[in-house]
Amino acid sequence: MTREPFTDSPVVTPTVRLLAPFVLTYGLFTLFHGTTSVGGGFQGGVVAAAMVVMLAFALGIRQTVDWLDERALWGLVVAGPVVFGAVALAGIAFGGAFLQFDVLPIAKASVYATEAVEVGIGATVAAVVVVLFVRIADGYSEPTDAASPADNGEEGRTDD
Repeated sequence: MTREPFTDSPVVTPTVRLLAPFVLTYGLFTLFHGTTSVGGGFQGGVVAAAMVVMLAFALGIRQTVDWLDERALWGLVVAGPVVFGAVALAGIAFGGAFLQFDVLPIAKASVYATEAVEVGIGATVAAVVVVLFVRIADGYSEPTDAASPADNGEEGRTDD
């Protein structure tokens, strides 16, 4: 299957370039206000990822994939679990229990701990959505080192 080359749209491309900073700002607003209002890490991450998808549709998927740093994306994928682990274990480090924030030596520790977890979740969700979009939209081919049974014509074969 051959794809047609990407062509800029005189309407879509300038509109997306204009709206992208506002969409990202709204995603960050949603992420950081999740503890006090509607929103949070998941919603903010999805809005931030939607901005990247929007850029890919306007500027070209291949150009967007080339612009993205794969190592940074995978770093963001693991950011949520790492941040949660660090926040959860912080109470133990200061003589408390797992997820105990009142022992931390900062004011409003539970608010800051929750915000840190929300940022980690937002980073993970945004990166996962972008990685999934890139894999689906740009195509993904498995390594050809080992042939699968289907490649050898052995699909459904049983040795009795």
